[in-house]
Amino acid sequence: MTPPAVQVTTASKVFNQGKSNEVHALADIDLTIEPCEFVTLIGPSGCGKSTLLRLIASLTGPTEGSVEVNGKSAEQARRDQDYGMAFQKAGLFDWRSVAKNIELPLELMGWSKADRRTRAEEMLELVKLGEFADHHPAELSGGMQQRIAIARSLAFSPSLLLMDEPFGALDEMTREHMQAELLQIWTETHTTVVFVTHSIPEAAFLSTRVVVMSPRPGRIATIVDVDLGERGEMTREDPAFFEKVTEVREALRAVER
Repeated sequence: MTPPAVQVTTASKVFNQGKSNEVHALADIDLTIEPCEFVTLIGPSGCGKSTLLRLIASLTGPTEGSVEVNGKSAEQARRDQDYGMAFQKAGLFDWRSVAKNIELPLELMGWSKADRRTRAEEMLELVKLGEFADHHPAELSGGMQQRIAIARSLAFSPSLLLMDEPFGALDEMTREHMQAELLQIWTETHTTVVFVTHSIPEAAFLSTRVVVMSPRPGRIATIVDVDLGERGEMTREDPAFFEKVTEVREALRAVER
């Protein structure tokens, strides 16, 4: 039996525990994410969305409870390089070409030069930027840089992709284009995605489920199932899409009362 991609069990997180500046960030989080799901975390600012993502990534540990990725501890999954990460800032290195940026994690993992180059070419084709292999990040738009960052995070074929507001700094039209690109990549790679956003329409458009979190200490208030079928530009005009946007919005309003 295939284990869940992510299993969070009664996890809580307290920063600076026992000190005067103690912060209760998360409380009693129970969340199961199955392989190939696209799950979005949404909630008020400061509710612990990014902290929960960091727990899954084993960038910090829970104060109580446990986190497993692919049936093993989050720490072991990190050592096994089971996941890739993408953030609002693309984090590309200006002195490296686009291809060399994508190759970086493969280089650190000991891939041969030829295999790195081949994989970078494959990833550039995936994000439709094959002709920009020898360009440098400063020559690309913000949306193109994010596509390169996503390609880099997927270059070593992780089973899980963790994304913290990757499109937050983009203009609205570029953001919508990137959402469509991400859905296509998700469909083609069968990667499990955990995505953080403040945007209700973005959450509804991208997700198979939307996890609505309460104000700090963050708890899971409700989970909204999103079944919109195959999605494209016309999805944004579909009454079913607007219904899901409204459902998520009302859930957020309920936790903020």
